Amino acid sequence: MSEMEDFDLILKGGHIIDPDQKINSVMDLAFKDGKIAALENEIPISENVLVKDLSGSFITPGLIDMHTHVYWGGTSIGVQPDDYSSKSAVSTLVDTGSVGPGNFYGFKSHIIDKTRARILIFLHISHAGIFAFSDKIMVGESEDMRLMDPKTAIEVAKANKDVIVGIKVRLGRWTSGNNGLAPLEVALEVAEASGLPLMVHIDEPPPSYKEIVASLRKRDILTHCFRGSPNSPLTISGDIEPEILLARSRGVYFDIGHGSMSFSFDTAKKMLRSGFYPDTISSDVHCLCINGPAFDLVTTLSKFYSLGMPLIEVVRASTQNAAEILAKPDLGSLKVGTVGDASILKIKDGSFEFEDGEKNKLDGDKKILADGLVINGKWIIPN
Repeated sequence: MSEMEDFDLILKGGHIIDPDQKINSVMDLAFKDGKIAALENEIPISENVLVKDLSGSFITPGLIDMHTHVYWGGTSIGVQPDDYSSKSAVSTLVDTGSVGPGNFYGFKSHIIDKTRARILIFLHISHAGIFAFSDKIMVGESEDMRLMDPKTAIEVAKANKDVIVGIKVRLGRWTSGNNGLAPLEVALEVAEASGLPLMVHIDEPPPSYKEIVASLRKRDILTHCFRGSPNSPLTISGDIEPEILLARSRGVYFDIGHGSMSFSFDTAKKMLRSGFYPDTISSDVHCLCINGPAFDLVTTLSKFYSLGMPLIEVVRASTQNAAEILAKPDLGSLKVGTVGDASILKIKDGSFEFEDGEKNKLDGDKKILADGLVINGKWIIPN
C-alpha cells in the first residue's frame, strides 16, 4: 500500500485489464496532473480527492478507435467527436482520411483544437479528402487522379506530425474506379517522403485484396481487413490467401474498420478460427453507420467478444496494439507516468443480436457497454 498522497482522482475497486503490463485483476487507479500516478491493490484516500467506486466495472487504458470520421460539419461523412467519444468510452479518435492537405487546417482549427477527446489523423492524398459521402451522393475521390495532391500532402504531413500520424488512400470499385493501383503508388510515395505509415481502404475490386497487400510496406495498414466477398481475404476453399500471410510476416498491420458494409461475420469466424486476429479493432464510425450496423467501438468490440476472441485480446486490439502502430508509447497503457486516460466498461449479460455489414446476424450472451471515461486525468462521464 502506498503512503497517502494528494491525487486528483481515484478509481476504486475496478477490474483492471492492461495487456501492456499483463494486468488482469481488481486494483485501484489514481491520477494527478493529467497523468497516471498510481496503480496498486489499495490506494488510501486523502481529503479533497474525487473518488469513483467502480466495483463491478472493468477499467482499461483509454480506448483508441483506430478508424473514425469526425470532421463534423466540415465534411458530410463526419460525426460529432465528443458525443461519440463519450458514448463509446473512447479517449483517442483516429480520423482516417476525412481531410486532405487542402482542408486539414480547417479540421485542426474548428474541431481538433477544440475537442475534449484526442484526435489524430491519417491525411488523405486527395486534396479535399473524402468530400462527397452521404445517403444522397457518393463520389469516389480516388477516381479522379487530378485530385491527388502529393506535393502539398507531404508539406502538410511534415509540418504537423504532432497530429498527423499517417497517410490515407481509398482503393476499389467505388472509390478509385478503373485507376487500378495508381492512387496507391502516389500514396506510397507520399508516405515514404513523409516518413509515415500508409493506411489503405479496400472495397470491391479492382484492384484485388492480394494486389494491394503485396504492395504494402512494414508498418502500413490494410483497413476493412475482414470484409466479405468480393475482395475477401479468403480463398474459395476458405483458406487465408497466401499473400495476406506473407504481408503479415513482413510487418503489415490489419485493421477491422467495420463501417456500413466492410465487415463480415463469416469472414471473421474463418479468420479467427485460423488464428489470424486483427491487429486493431475499429468502428469506422461515420454518418451512415453510427445508427447501425457499426454503431460505435464498444459494439464492435462486443462482436469480437461474441465471436470467441478472449476479452484481453479484444482490449489489446483497441489499446496496446493501436498505440504501438501509431508510435504513441504514452497511450495504450496504464503505466505510472503515462497520459491519464482510462476507459470504464461494463459487461452486460443477456440475449443480444449483432449485425455485420452484410445484414447477417450473430447472437451473443454478453455485450460490452461504456460506463465512464477519463481523459488527461479528468472524469468525463457521470457514473
